[in-house]
Amino acid sequence: MSGQAHEGRSAKRRCTGVILAGGMATRYGGAPKGLELVGGRRVIDRVADALAPTTDDLLLIANDPAATGWLPGVQVASDIRPGCGGLGGIHAALSHARTDVIVVAWDMPFIPPRLVAALRAFGELADVVVPESDSRRGVEPLCAYYSERCLAPIERRLDAGERRIVSFFDDVEVARIAAPEVATLGDPMLMFLNINSPGDLALAEKHAPSTDGGHSRPQEPR
Repeated sequence: MSGQAHEGRSAKRRCTGVILAGGMATRYGGAPKGLELVGGRRVIDRVADALAPTTDDLLLIANDPAATGWLPGVQVASDIRPGCGGLGGIHAALSHARTDVIVVAWDMPFIPPRLVAALRAFGELADVVVPESDSRRGVEPLCAYYSERCLAPIERRLDAGERRIVSFFDDVEVARIAAPEVATLGDPMLMFLNINSPGDLALAEKHAPSTDGGHSRPQEPR
């Protein structure tokens, strides 16, 4: 992993696990994609279950008025700057949480808790921690750790009309979890799978048994 440690950083900073639901785009017959079932469990529940063991609290960022009923007991907040994409979502996460955050997009059903734990551990060393992947960016900024110190740089970029998530990375200290290390935590082809189409949903359903230890569990009420 690249990146140098900040001097004088506290041993354990509070961290909120943030499920980023984004805008109000609906698919699959009108149902928001994070509410789709994979292996008998909603994707949003899978993400929450990955975040909960490692983080101090959970927060759902969503602009859909129905979101208050998606995860009972979990705080729901909306974008402060609507229409700014993923960068606006991270801005909302930091603004509402008032802690460091680990952000995971709600359409990623196979994020392993071990990866979340690694992000938090490395979060003591940098302002942003991102796992490397074979995506077009080379990293996964919607499965990443962001410290409170990122808020002001993000606001400056948004004020300048920037919408790319990585646009503020030059303004903060960024650490990357190297691809070989990421691969020790799970299959990168599955853990970073996004459900953006019915085909993606079918692929996720196909792989659910292997990621769930050989069987699928029914959705548990929250």
